[in-house]
Amino acid sequence: MKKIAYFVLGLALVACSGNKQQMPPEDTKFAVETVAASDAHLSVSYPATIKGVQDIEIRAKVAGHITKQLVDEGDFVSAGQVLFVIDPTQYRAAVEQAQAAVNVAKASIATQELTVQNKKMLREKDIVSQYDLDVAQNQLAQLKAQLAQAQASLTNAKDQLSYCTIRATSAGVIGTIPYRVGSLVSSASAQPLTVVSNLSKMYVYFSMTEKQLLEMTRTHGGTDAAIKEMPDVNLLLADGSTYEQTGRVSTMSGVVEGTTGSVQMRATFDNPHRVLRSGATGVVRFPVNRPNAILVPQKATYEIQDKKFVYVVDKNNKVHSTEIEVLAQSDATNYVVTKGLKVGDRLVVEGINKLKNDMQITPITTAQSDAQLKKSEQHMAEKKMPGQ
Repeated sequence: MKKIAYFVLGLALVACSGNKQQMPPEDTKFAVETVAASDAHLSVSYPATIKGVQDIEIRAKVAGHITKQLVDEGDFVSAGQVLFVIDPTQYRAAVEQAQAAVNVAKASIATQELTVQNKKMLREKDIVSQYDLDVAQNQLAQLKAQLAQAQASLTNAKDQLSYCTIRATSAGVIGTIPYRVGSLVSSASAQPLTVVSNLSKMYVYFSMTEKQLLEMTRTHGGTDAAIKEMPDVNLLLADGSTYEQTGRVSTMSGVVEGTTGSVQMRATFDNPHRVLRSGATGVVRFPVNRPNAILVPQKATYEIQDKKFVYVVDKNNKVHSTEIEVLAQSDATNYVVTKGLKVGDRLVVEGINKLKNDMQITPITTAQSDAQLKKSEQHMAEKKMPGQ
């Protein structure tokens, strides 16, 4: 019985040993790269809105029906060009009435001047009293005041009549025209008759975060110096193309938007061919060039409480979690490290979610890692094939 028991135990040990040999060893191979210095050519992008340097609303100053529309949407107009005409009938009549009032006042003054002259002659001969002469002179002064009032009314009536002819106050391109011939318009109309946009230069508005603004102003010693040091910027249009002209950041808002924590910036672009239109959207791109920069792949980093970390491999092939600081700008693939790494450090660049601090690994190249992954995927595909 003892021999049988030992024999069974031996079979069990052999079986366990066989199962252990069949279990795959824990995978400790990770792709590792050595940190090197290189020139970084990055960019940072901001959504933007485009406006003309002048977007002038054309509004009616008087009430009336539009009788003429002399431009259409998209037309280029010069300063002073007639755009609309409002029915001038009532305003022309008001001018004629005001002119008549002026003429009456002038005639009354002429008559009263004769009366005053006569009173003076009679007063010299002591025929009338000084009171009579003073009354006549006061009536003349009153009539002259009435003439001034009538002339002011005439000037206002002429202005009202001139407002019936609506002109462009600057050169530009006509926007939408919500009111057409026959429409009743006034100074209280909800919408302007149109908008004339000066497109010779365009303002492109975008926003930076408060954090980015603080970093920029500290680096350059103030906002004015920071604006001067900013590089030319590019504009990516709605169709994905890059606008042919570069622009310059010309100003920034002095107020931080409370709801978004951002600051509005403004770049100016020349628009000689009128490609850019007011109201369009785009993306402003800032170039960021750093010579001898340390670049690390974004996939080699992980975050804890807004701080970035990488796994550095020591000479014994143990990994150590290391905090790094990076530029806010990136190319969506790499980070530019400003603190935490030096040239010659070795980093784990793939599979960092499988690592733990002080873990022992077997470093391999990225090419070896890719080959290993491809082989694994091929093996899985073969297992899924029917009949295997």
